[in-house]
Amino acid sequence: MISVPEEIPLDAYGRRIDYLRISLTDACNLRCVYCMPKDMQFLPERDKLQMADYRRLLPLFGRLGFKKFRFTGGEPTLHPGLLELVSLCAELPGDPLCALTTNAIRLPELARPLARAGLRRINVSLDSLDPQRFERMARGPSLAQAWEGVLAAEAAGLEVKLNAVMVRNFNEDDLLPLARLSQRYPWQIRFLEMMPFAEQTEFQHTRGIKNRSVQERLEAEFGALEPVGDRLDGEARVMRIPGAPGSLGFISPVTDPFCASCNRMRLTADGKLRLCLLKEDEVNLWQALRSGAGDDDLLELLKEGIRRKPWGHELANNRFAQNRAMNQIGG
Repeated sequence: MISVPEEIPLDAYGRRIDYLRISLTDACNLRCVYCMPKDMQFLPERDKLQMADYRRLLPLFGRLGFKKFRFTGGEPTLHPGLLELVSLCAELPGDPLCALTTNAIRLPELARPLARAGLRRINVSLDSLDPQRFERMARGPSLAQAWEGVLAAEAAGLEVKLNAVMVRNFNEDDLLPLARLSQRYPWQIRFLEMMPFAEQTEFQHTRGIKNRSVQERLEAEFGALEPVGDRLDGEARVMRIPGAPGSLGFISPVTDPFCASCNRMRLTADGKLRLCLLKEDEVNLWQALRSGAGDDDLLELLKEGIRRKPWGHELANNRFAQNRAMNQIGG
């Protein structure tokens, strides 16, 4: 096992970068309206990182003191090496938190094996509790399949969070039913503002709903929400309906950016280290791996990426990343 160095690199703004989001594939078994075009073409397998690449890279992130790893996509449960990758992350120094963002379609068969491999948290993208609206938004398998996956995750002992992107003229009527889940289950129900990306930009600009409006509508129904803690839970401002066992999370990158506390980097399926979700700057690890770079060389590239991490996005100036769709980054 590789030991963690005494000095963990900081970025140029003094932030400790210790969270890696790993997009295992751009492919998905859904075609959510805010994520990708319906006719999206996916990368061929030969252009994606292979298991040998992950076996080299993940211990290097461990050496740099990364404490949290989240597998994303596309849909990460489509990756045949997911269980091995979770085990590899769970065995890194410092007892890191291993998490997964998924649409839950494959969780009925995978939740328990993932938990045994070391996974601790599941974030499920679930935008509607109405079967017809779900299929309209997801353009794929049924709500019943996704819900079965959520319950399988809970039964496997995984911490459950549900992510809902509120989209105008699509799922506004799901806001209250989704929030009521927190009164029944000890889950965090998270409401995400839609962000502009690549080909979906016009849709995202015109259909997005601000979280201020979401909270106002919830408080009109449930009364004043109670703050939970005085710090963000990752990127979420957490509140609670009085008396509820679960909580509500508000993720507002457009109207209330959390760049000052950002501690994450992103590894794309085609081997690029993306320095900010909403900017195009990347470090080409694929090229280094294919050109025979040694571990020390790769470590220097990772450190370079940390040093180059920008302060934050420029959505307020109407500047946004256009080189990748959301499914190619993993959120």
